[in-house]
Amino acid sequence: MKIAVIIVRIFVGIAFVAFGANAFLNFMHPPPMPPSAGTRWVTAMVETRYFLVVGAAQVLGGLPLIINRYVPLGLAILGPVIVNILCYHLLMNHEGISGAFTAAALWLFLFYAYREYFSSLFVQRAQPR
Repeated sequence: MKIAVIIVRIFVGIAFVAFGANAFLNFMHPPPMPPSAGTRWVTAMVETRYFLVVGAAQVLGGLPLIINRYVPLGLAILGPVIVNILCYHLLMNHEGISGAFTAAALWLFLFYAYREYFSSLFVQRAQPR
């Protein structure tokens, strides 16, 4: 289990750093997209430069996973990014949905491996009267 966590942590970290850095450096050119709601959404994200914010979140979330420092913080940053990736592929563009599910599954695996750091989110404490 320990080796699997290391492998998944590094893989997810590298993937998010690479795709996040692509928002700034544009070294991976996407194929042309057919006209759709997803295309309009991506166009709006690019024109408003919001993709830079998402790219920065991906890099800032992926780096702690790679260097093995503040991994729970990295997972907390990447959680909302993965939710948005899933929503985009489920609702607007079904191409690439397998990659979105893979990223979500790997993130859930890491979340489970580091669950003790997130336990305070799920513990219900008695309210004082």
